[in-house]
Amino acid sequence: MMDSFQYQALDASGKIKKGVLEAESERHARQLLRDQGLFPRRVMLGAGQNPSGVGRSEKKRSAGQLSHEQKTLFTRQLATLVAAGLPLETALETLGRQAETDRQRHLIQGLRTRVREGHSLAETLKHWPGSFEDLYVALVAAGEKAGRLDQVLMRLADYLETSQKQRQKAKMALVYPVLLTLVSLAIVVALMSFVVPRIVSQFDHAGQTLPTITRGLIWVSDAIRDWGLVMALVMVLVVVGLHWLLKKPVWRMAWHQRQLRTPFLGRLIRALNTARLARTVAILTGSGIPLLDALRVARDTLSNVYLRQVVDGVVDQVREGVSLHRALERSGHFPPMMTYMVASGEASGELDQMLTRVADLQDSEFQQKVDVTLTLFEPLMILFMGGVVLTIVLAILLPIMQLNDVLNF
Repeated sequence: MMDSFQYQALDASGKIKKGVLEAESERHARQLLRDQGLFPRRVMLGAGQNPSGVGRSEKKRSAGQLSHEQKTLFTRQLATLVAAGLPLETALETLGRQAETDRQRHLIQGLRTRVREGHSLAETLKHWPGSFEDLYVALVAAGEKAGRLDQVLMRLADYLETSQKQRQKAKMALVYPVLLTLVSLAIVVALMSFVVPRIVSQFDHAGQTLPTITRGLIWVSDAIRDWGLVMALVMVLVVVGLHWLLKKPVWRMAWHQRQLRTPFLGRLIRALNTARLARTVAILTGSGIPLLDALRVARDTLSNVYLRQVVDGVVDQVREGVSLHRALERSGHFPPMMTYMVASGEASGELDQMLTRVADLQDSEFQQKVDVTLTLFEPLMILFMGGVVLTIVLAILLPIMQLNDVLNF
């Protein structure tokens, strides 16, 4: 049996060479390197290999992970090669050769080695849970069982590309408002810490009674200068404390349940998770996976823990013989439009197509609400900054105007 070995060796000119090769043992690997005119410095068993069967969980953790973009590209390329008629082992070998990073090359080489040993691709993927989640493994298993691995991989690649585009849109949408907020806060803090104290200090010599707005501005300025670092530290501790609390299941469940009750945020979270649930179930059922198994896998794709618990209840009802649309309706956490379309899909035998339409509609609703929110954010932030600047200007000008009145009198 051949295993994959990572090596580091020196060539005739003394340059370091790194790579992966297949050999029967470490000694055999070193001999192969010498036959190539290389001087081996380090040879170790490749990522994902564990011939002794000991410490397998540690090997899983040390094997590295594929990023979402790398996994999407890997899936699309593998689907193309398999559809072209290449054996799975040959397709994996081709992808391993053209991998851009050592981590990706080692992982694909590990996949190929286990496939050569006679394991199915789905069983092999389970050894890299950090890169291939349950949804991925379930779809591959269904494709292998039905003899439609290339078609299933194509659908899976489409799903990964769609989710990747959504993530990129969300990241790009958050960059501008976050940057604008941070810049605005920095400007306000700078004005209150350095500019306002120098101007307002000139009024101390006049001995006049300052307006209320000016006294309030002086108080805020002094608080920022004297307690700014303490307040920043307290805010950091609060954020860290909340992050620690939300790791606890009870607190996290309560927080996610409260999110759904928030008027605007709740609708966004519900739309996003409904789209994920519908699209995942559509892909799984369309690939031949039973509805109950599809719901269990799709449940783990939801970001809201409370909705995951709701889906568990839906799964229990479906197992008892209740139709999917009736179980969704009884839960009370999914839009009526979804239950109507699911009922239509169950009646017509086109459940996967109806769920895909539900996912598209929910994605459109989510994107529309986000676009409207971001469109309103910029003018609201400008108004806020204008109000802050106006307050500072009034707090400075009012004492000057009062002083002029006293002098003229």
